[in-house]
Amino acid sequence: MANSSALKFTVRRQPPVLVVPAGPTPRELKPLSDIDDQEGLRFYIPAIHFFRQHDGRGDDPVPVLRDAVAAALVHYYPLAGRLREFEGRKLAVDCTGEDVLFVEADADVRLDQFGAALQPPFPCLDELLFDLPGSSDLLETLTPHSFTFRFVTRLVCGGFIMAVKIQHAVADGPGLVQFLAAVAEMARGAAAPTVRPVWGRELLMAPTDDDLAGAPRTFAHREYDDVPDTKGTIVPLDSMTHRSFFFGPREVAAVRSHLPPALRRGATTFEVLTGCLWRCRTVALAPTADEEMRMICLVSVRGGRKPQQSGSVIPVGYYGNAFAFPVAVSTAGDLCTNSVSYAVELVMKAKREVNVEYLRSVARLMVRRGRPHFTVVRAYLMSDLTRSGIRDLVYGWGKPVYAGPAKGGVGAIPGVASFLIAIKNAMGEEGIAVPVCLPAHAMDKFTEEMSKLMRPAFGALRPSSADVFPRIKSAI
Repeated sequence: MANSSALKFTVRRQPPVLVVPAGPTPRELKPLSDIDDQEGLRFYIPAIHFFRQHDGRGDDPVPVLRDAVAAALVHYYPLAGRLREFEGRKLAVDCTGEDVLFVEADADVRLDQFGAALQPPFPCLDELLFDLPGSSDLLETLTPHSFTFRFVTRLVCGGFIMAVKIQHAVADGPGLVQFLAAVAEMARGAAAPTVRPVWGRELLMAPTDDDLAGAPRTFAHREYDDVPDTKGTIVPLDSMTHRSFFFGPREVAAVRSHLPPALRRGATTFEVLTGCLWRCRTVALAPTADEEMRMICLVSVRGGRKPQQSGSVIPVGYYGNAFAFPVAVSTAGDLCTNSVSYAVELVMKAKREVNVEYLRSVARLMVRRGRPHFTVVRAYLMSDLTRSGIRDLVYGWGKPVYAGPAKGGVGAIPGVASFLIAIKNAMGEEGIAVPVCLPAHAMDKFTEEMSKLMRPAFGALRPSSADVFPRIKSAI
């Protein structure tokens, strides 16, 4: 197997091209929702796809994908606009119909050199998914530059890599996949996307006639606590080590075996793995026993319904942010001295509090408190992407070998976020990869703690296949 961690290669990029919508689009100003424009979503979502050479095609993917983006932008025309900020830090999209940025490149590397199992971290990622000078600034650079970027890199074997960045304030993970699905359909010759985009950001706006200062606070929203970093727990990115952990059916069953029977049956795979990772990460970081640790779960309300109503509150086609950041909170001492079931139960309780009313309560909080960032001090964030559908998209060159997040620890604060990603390992086994970003000194201890939980508990019965990967409901 190729040692992808030591892989080095050269990427030769062409000058960036600005891709405009293939047809006329409306010129209008479209406010983002009060969920969209919170401080914690003002960054780019990076995703990456790896494609093998397709036996049935020998054409260059670059012009096909470039034209498909232009065609999709007719339907998703706000993505060709520019962000504007107004009073109260309110963001809106100025639908100017300008462009998105497209970069084509060639790399002197073969797909098989990346290894048999593609998963983050990827070698030379900065060459495949690079930042334009200053493009990390939300407003200054998005005035002259677009907030959607696409990079297509041809490989010497005939395969190619497609990387994408989109401003999170405009779309969440499912929204990004929905747009990519439209591009894939256009690339295959469709006249219009199957799922028509819905803007609808007014659904998640704080009521304008609401007395925000005196609005009822049904939810505590501890994810937005103001917590000072008095002990220097936010670690610089250059001190971080990146590694992915694989959970196949055997590993998930082993972790479940450490839970009591009722919890083993009732907890989702997301809840089990999140509780496990949170506890192991806390042990590895070795905080003092009285420090308050936080586990943030990204929970979507797509498909959620109002009581006594049959229709979904979030309509099909909505591509804005439709999730919350509920948080489980515990002292480090309690996390480390209790069994993993303690952490799993806390995650379950926090996650299951979320519904549409919870999200609307967040919207009121955003307006009332000036759109704060969620708390990152002594925090860990987890999102499930196993059912995002991104690896099933077909652009015309077969399904991607890998499609998903380009790296862990993304966002304004490095090292805080991890994802559950559906992958196939080197032996062809379907499972879940979790990229983890930790200070170098803590990674070895984290690995040691994880290995304990991935060994079946003594005397545990072998769970049935139905207990291994039960339902998951959490999405970025």
